[in-house]
Amino acid sequence: MSYTYESYDVIVIGAGHAGCEAALASARLGMKTLVFTVSVDSIAMMPCNPNVGGSSKGHLVREVDALGGEMGKNIDKTFIQTKMLNMSKGPAVHSLRAQADKKEYSREMRKVLENTDNLTIKQGEVAEVLVENSEVTGVRTTSDAIYPCRAVIMCTGTYLKARCIYGDVSNYTGPNGLSAANHLTDSLIKLGIEVRRFKTGTPARVDKRTIDFSKMEEQKGDENIVPFSFTNSPEDLEREQVSCWLTYTNKETHKIIMDNIDRSPLYSGNIKGTGPRYCPSIEDKVVRFADKERHQVFLEPEGNYTNEMYVGGMSSSLPEDVQYAMYHSVPGLEHANIVRNAYAIEYDCINPVQLKASLEFKKISGFFSAGQANGSSGYEEAAAQGIIAGINAARKLQGKEPIILDRSQAYIGVLIDDLITKGTNEPYRMMTSRAEYRLLLRQDNADLRLTPIGHEVGLIDDERYNKLLKKEELINKEIDRLNKKTIGARKEVQKLLEENNSTLLQSGTTMAELLKRPELSYDILETIDEDRPELPDDVKEQVNINLKYEGYIKRQLRQVEQFKKLENKKIPESIDYDEVYSLRKEANQKLKEFRPESVGQASRISGVSPADISVLLIYLEKLERTKIGG
Repeated sequence: MSYTYESYDVIVIGAGHAGCEAALASARLGMKTLVFTVSVDSIAMMPCNPNVGGSSKGHLVREVDALGGEMGKNIDKTFIQTKMLNMSKGPAVHSLRAQADKKEYSREMRKVLENTDNLTIKQGEVAEVLVENSEVTGVRTTSDAIYPCRAVIMCTGTYLKARCIYGDVSNYTGPNGLSAANHLTDSLIKLGIEVRRFKTGTPARVDKRTIDFSKMEEQKGDENIVPFSFTNSPEDLEREQVSCWLTYTNKETHKIIMDNIDRSPLYSGNIKGTGPRYCPSIEDKVVRFADKERHQVFLEPEGNYTNEMYVGGMSSSLPEDVQYAMYHSVPGLEHANIVRNAYAIEYDCINPVQLKASLEFKKISGFFSAGQANGSSGYEEAAAQGIIAGINAARKLQGKEPIILDRSQAYIGVLIDDLITKGTNEPYRMMTSRAEYRLLLRQDNADLRLTPIGHEVGLIDDERYNKLLKKEELINKEIDRLNKKTIGARKEVQKLLEENNSTLLQSGTTMAELLKRPELSYDILETIDEDRPELPDDVKEQVNINLKYEGYIKRQLRQVEQFKKLENKKIPESIDYDEVYSLRKEANQKLKEFRPESVGQASRISGVSPADISVLLIYLEKLERTKIGG
């Protein structure tokens, strides 16, 4: 017998990284929000790697923070090591990465959720999303309880019909042995939603006391701490950091794997789900890259109060005995005690092309989806989708237009556009190479790009927004000063140039022109700039980058102008593609299937050619003229 409980504005299914951001955004925007989790102890759990950020992923975390999300603040509270990656390259690919204390990360995020107004946490499994006349009306749990609501956000992660596998062992559980969500998939299929089977995996955890670190290379954190959250300063985050360690596989490791490859469920056919291309298991790496004699292995601490170490780079689903032999062949791990076996996990997810750019299902009003349920991988990708889904669910109920970030505005825009326009046949991972305008979408300027949007939405308060405006004013004022300040070939100037292997001046120039030289920087020029004002480090950083890369930035801005023209050309929902004569058959079929919201989005659909876009533009212009004329 079912019981109906109090109604909510928004119900979030799942309290992982997507669910936390979705629930917080919804509640902070005034929506009465209920978040379901299979276990309250698993809120913001990190079932795989014990870190946040990394190449391109660090961009996503800072963008979430700039919009008013929580992930950046939470990792700043709980990191045990922090490092800026790719510093030998240009600023477009600099990415912050922090090792987390897993338990503390989860505990702190749970504390935030528990103390947020309008937000209720409920332990339970959602079995069905209730829909009437293509509109969400509520959810039903496995205990047959019905919770009415006006919007649902699905953030189920890797829990839908999850199965953990290593060797011949197959456990029908979610990550870390938690209960799987075995009923919701049937509800999705009943609603006409296309479901897929994906696979990911995790390496073993070993006891720190049984590792010989003398055979490994120590990997220390950065002395100069850079916060993830724009609300924090480096001084706020000073603490003793914990080291990670680097070692390598070898020929013996690879022989053990190849001698037992037929026992791997990946190759025996026991695993049906599609795995991630850019984060393969160690057996997959050894098979695919047979020419490589070794692969990197990182030993990463799981926290301050545990001896468990994460064996990064050696994800596997091989049998237990093979795992022991394989790990013991790695220098430093010869006597390592495995605390938790490595395993693969299969799970159900949706085909994301069924979603609008707002992350709402095209065919079901009020039903949103975010995170690994959409076929992506990673905590950061999940959080990014979560905050957008939470914002847009709230805005829908407020009668407002959704917030859509396009590819020229944010990595979040690239992530969501890739998923909903191109789809994915494997777990999608964000990479800097996916962003066409990455010089504009740097992690250091995420606040300048997105905090105004967060303020407009209502997740950024006036105090934080006014600080941003002040920062912007200081940047512009200093750039203007440097463009106007001329400097001659005086003795101290020539000496500084000589010391930095820079061409000596033949005549006067501006400070801005000097700054554009690759070997010079804003800080290096300080001694010859007597008018230089006292400025915060983040302002100096923006001045340095904006002037040094001015030519490239202007070029990308021109490209963005062209991109925006197609992006702003909206396609009516009611369009009949059969009436768009001269469209190729494949393009007609794809446009009917995807129902793109703009010409820009249509141009990125596989199977739609530039010629098809030209035909579509001509048709839309005719439509527009008909409207004006009649």
